[in-house]
Parts: sequence; C-alpha cells; structure tokens
Amino acid sequence: MANVVVVGAQWGDEGKGKIVDWLSEQADIVVRFQGGHNAGHTLVIDGVTYKLSLLPSGVVREGKLSVIGNGVVVDPHALVNEIAQLKKQGIAVTPDNLRIAENATLILPLHQELDAFREAANSTTRIGTTKRGIGPAYEDKVGRRAIRFMDLADLPALAPKIERLLAHHNALRRGLGIHEINAKALYADLAKIAPQILPFMDSVWSLLDVKRREGKRILFEGAQGALLDIDHGTYPFVTSSNTVAAQAATGSGVGPNAIGYVLGICKAYTTRVGEGPFPSEQANEIGRAIGERGREFGTVTGRARRCGWFDAVLVRQTVRTCGIDGLALTKLDILDGFDEVKVCVAYRLDGREIDYLPAGERAQALVEPVYETIEGWKDRTAQARSWAQLPAQAIKYVRRTEELVGCPVTLLSTSPEREDTILMKNPFE
Repeated sequence: MANVVVVGAQWGDEGKGKIVDWLSEQADIVVRFQGGHNAGHTLVIDGVTYKLSLLPSGVVREGKLSVIGNGVVVDPHALVNEIAQLKKQGIAVTPDNLRIAENATLILPLHQELDAFREAANSTTRIGTTKRGIGPAYEDKVGRRAIRFMDLADLPALAPKIERLLAHHNALRRGLGIHEINAKALYADLAKIAPQILPFMDSVWSLLDVKRREGKRILFEGAQGALLDIDHGTYPFVTSSNTVAAQAATGSGVGPNAIGYVLGICKAYTTRVGEGPFPSEQANEIGRAIGERGREFGTVTGRARRCGWFDAVLVRQTVRTCGIDGLALTKLDILDGFDEVKVCVAYRLDGREIDYLPAGERAQALVEPVYETIEGWKDRTAQARSWAQLPAQAIKYVRRTEELVGCPVTLLSTSPEREDTILMKNPFE
C-alpha cells in the first residue's frame, strides 16, 4: 500500500490545500514534516473555509489522525490559537486526532523578535521572511541549544536549558542593541502554556511505525515549495528547512522505504512571495491580470504574490530533486481567455543557453528566460471535471508541459472546489 508525499514543485502557494484535503479523505494519517506556521493551507469543505498554518490538513476531517513531526518547528502560542480558532468553527482538536513529536523544536518569542529585527535591518539583501521566527528556531536546533517539546514535561530541568539558550541569544542581542531576555520570564511563559499542549506529545517515529505495520495509509504533507529548500532552492532566498520529498522521512522518523509515491503540486503558471530570483516573472499587465484572476495573496501574510508564466526548467529540476512520480496541475482556469500563453523552456546566461537553474546567487539573478509560445483558448476550463470538457488548446498546453518537465500530469484542478478535479491516477492506488 502506497504512502504518499505531497510537495510543492515551485515556490509554494501551488494549491496544496485542496489536493491534500482530497487525498486526506483516503488517508488514515496526515503528517506535517517540515516548516512551521509560516506556510498556510486554505481548505474549502462543504462551503466552509478553513485556514491552517501549523496543523496538518487532516485535522478538519473526522476520523483522521494528524501528526506534527520532528522536522517541524512549533510555536506553542500559535498552536493554541489555531486550535481555538478551529473550535469556533466546530472542529475539536484533541489528543485523539492530533499528536506532536516530543523532539520537535519550539519557536519562542525571542525567535520572532530576532527574525523581525534582522529582516528590517538588512536593507541590502532582504530574504522576505514571514517574521514568524522560523529561521532563528532552526538555527538553535542545529546549534544544539533549542528548547524542545519534551523539555516542557520536565520543568525542573528546563531552567538550565533556558540559560544555555540565552547565553547565545543575550550575547547576540547585546551586539544588536536589543534588550536582553529575562530567563525567569521565559521560564514562566513556558511553564504556563505547557499544560495546554503537553497532552498532544508523542513518540511520533514509534507511532508511525506501528501504524505502518497495521497497514494504515499515511499522507505526508509538505509546506512551502521545493524551490525554497535550504539546499536545493534559490539560496539565500529560501526557507530554513528542507522542503524536498526526502524530508518526509527525516522530518517524521520513518525510513525512506516508507514512501511509495511522490505527488508534486504546481500551478499552470508561476508565483512567488517575497524576494529572490524569478526568471519568468511578468512585472506588467500580464502579471497583474494573472494575480487578479488567481487571487494571488498569501494565506498567512496577505502579501501579493509575484506572477509569471509557467517555468518548465524549474519544475523539471524539482521533479528530479524530489523524485516526483506525478504532478497535480492547479489553476489551469486562470489562463482561460489569453490569446497566447508562454512557457519558459530554457535560460540564457552569458550568451549561452542552459537547461537548468544554476546554484549561484549572481547567476540566478542574471538568467534570462527562453520562451515557447502556445496558442491560448477562449472556452472555459473552469469547473471542468473530465478531459472531454476541456478546450483542445488547453489539453495541448497540459500535454506540452508534461513533455517539458518529464513527468505526467496525474491530476488536474480547474477551480478551488474539490469536485472540480480531473483524475488520471490515484496516488494511493
């Protein structure tokens, strides 16, 4: 039985929420394996909209177990607030349907303060972070000074760990001219919130091993996109975690042989939030038209997304770095009505043509897109639920993208509604 990993094949915001929700109905367990509350998923179920940032998408479906793995950084206050918001919408989040890895790193207020200060002070190279403290929390994790979920269960041993953490942070804050953190105040804050979140704590690697042996279907839900991966993305304009499919194993404590199918999600065009290279960006009327039609605003930040033509070079690269078996192509309907659509098929750099995105920051900024123009379509693809309902030119566009990225489109989304989906292959089968 296949366990499925869902990853974004672009810079995030590809429409994973709808696809993950559709798949979660078939899954028994939904696992978040990286990132934090900096990436949002919007789900529309029976006309009700749910906006999730930290909790796995399966939490809104009855009878599903949601899991936050060790690869996620968890803001305890954001967690409590998100649970409370869902409660207002009639969704009860309890230890029966949510478990959190005991070895997950916590995001603290000092991480958010540092994140915001750096972003504001760095006028020359802004990364475009959400200022949620994600990066500084991961820094403490790899620096071996982080406060982890399990530390809240042993309060007598917490104080020395806070002192170890603040030995680094207060020295850093003195250098930046920021007030120092009071150890007792931080301890009091963590001790106060601990009883609200500790009931969710579990040994996730063991839990998932048991469930696998029972034959349960597991859906691993990625946040953000593969092009924001700390190693394989457009560095330094990336997130602070690995977002490629292999992280599903590392970030949840299962072996790589637990992954049976990798589904990549990508839009029929390209968007990006924040700073960094974007070869096919259309900072013009075309880009604005795509943004308005697609309602391209961030779920978490509300920031307008940069928009451009589909970049087959980038998606082909993420197909390889993630081992993607099939693509879910979303928002095809946004391209309805264009006289022509373009696809970036290669780059030009220093007078030569290349078929990949170079790793260097300077080279990424200098590449120029090489476009192939495809005739547009006037008939609607919106709400189509079969190939027969699609205009011939729209089908031609989908088939051409398959050729260019070297991966089949196994699922096609034609509106935010979950029923408006054309399925060629079920990843779980």
